[in-house]
Amino acid sequence: MYKAVVIEYSPKAADMAEKIEEKANEMLKGGYELVTFSVTAAAKAILVFKK
Repeated sequence: MYKAVVIEYSPKAADMAEKIEEKANEMLKGGYELVTFSVTAAAKAILVFKK
């Protein structure tokens, strides 16, 4: 089972990395592993998790 999550607007790389890390750790507790992610031109990130 896959799940996609959007990280909202975060224009600074360090902030984006922190938000991705926080979400990945949160999802791991629920049994989801981060498979891949993509950063959009609008400074958002799409994270894909697999259970």
